[in-house]
Amino acid sequence: MTGIGRLLIFAGIALVVIGILVTWSDRLPFRIGQLPGDLVWRGKNSTFYFPLTTLILLNLILWLVMKLFRR
Repeated sequence: MTGIGRLLIFAGIALVVIGILVTWSDRLPFRIGQLPGDLVWRGKNSTFYFPLTTLILLNLILWLVMKLFRR
């Protein structure tokens, strides 16, 4: 039962952090989702957006957090 409790605590903390980032996103020195390396192709009638750098950065952050919690 302690595993579920830890998971709920981690999920709550993650939601608070995400909420703070979304609230203060206009004050950050960078825009999440608009980092250098994010790919955008604009056609006549469509736009394709692939946030490559953002995905790599989020993956690295989540990996570090999970590595800390496993110890």
